[in-house]
Formats: sequence, C-alpha cells, structure tokens
Amino acid sequence: LVLCGTGLVGGVLLCDNRLSARLAGREAEMAEELPAVADLLALAVAAGESPVAGLQRVLQVCRGALSDELGRVLAGIRTGTPVPLAFDELAARTGVPVVARFCEGIAVAVDRGTPLVDVLHAQAADVRESSRRELIEAGGRKEVAMMVPVVFLIMPVTLLFAFYPAWIGLRLTS
Repeated sequence: LVLCGTGLVGGVLLCDNRLSARLAGREAEMAEELPAVADLLALAVAAGESPVAGLQRVLQVCRGALSDELGRVLAGIRTGTPVPLAFDELAARTGVPVVARFCEGIAVAVDRGTPLVDVLHAQAADVRESSRRELIEAGGRKEVAMMVPVVFLIMPVTLLFAFYPAWIGLRLTS
C-alpha cells in the first residue's frame, strides 16, 4: 500500500514537472518568435494592409506556438470578436509578459487609431532588447558557475606543478 501511494505521488509529481517544462518551453518559443512576427506584421501594415489582413499574411509565413495563438486570434476576429478584445484575450491566455505587452500595444493602437507600424516596430525592438538583457544575465550566472572548477580543480593542480619541483629541491638540500 505504501509502495502504491509512493508510486502515485511520484507519478503525479513527474507529470506535473513534465507539463511545467513543456509550458516553459512553449512560452520561451513564443517570446523568441515575437520579434519576427512583430516586424512582419509591421511591414504588412506599412504596405497598406489592414491589421487583420496583415495578420493573415504573417500567419501564412510563420510557424510556431505564437503563430498558432495568433491563428486563434484571427479565427476569433473572423467570427465577430472585436480586434482589441481578441488581442486582450490572447494576452490573458498566454501568460507570457512580452506577448501580453505586444497584444496590449496592438489593442490600444487599434482602439485609439494610433499608427500601428510604430507600435509594432517599438514592440519588436523592446523584445529584442529584453532577450539580449536576459542572455547577458544568464551569461553572468554561468560565468560564476564556471569559476568553481577553475578555483577548486585547475588552480590547485597548477600550484602543485609550480611548487612541487621547489619542494623536492628543498628536500634534497636538507
């Protein structure tokens, strides 16, 4: 009975861990895909297409998690959901802060009638800057982790090679 209970708890924890890892991977894929999608959408809108037609053109080119979610947005818009509401629903559904800011920016721009191209280019630049900052932070953490083997493995061996001949020489002279 204890073995069955342990197996049940272990199975639940394993499933939860796998699901969390898949969710984190999907969120990272969305954040990685966002700058390209924003730039393509900005180009389509700058070329004179409406935001909905531009979104459709972007979805013909892009593949990935964010494209799938934008496909759901486009389907909602085609069934009568207002554009700002569809993007607000996407922001709430994904839970990725970068995508939420992107969707809120589009929703506000469409709602207020501000130029969407500038908003999209600014969003893409913001996402690129954010990912660059995250890479630098991750590099800093890895740098500290790489110092541990250097300090505790390589440096003692180097000191041993440097001082061992001198120690042998001192032993021979005494």
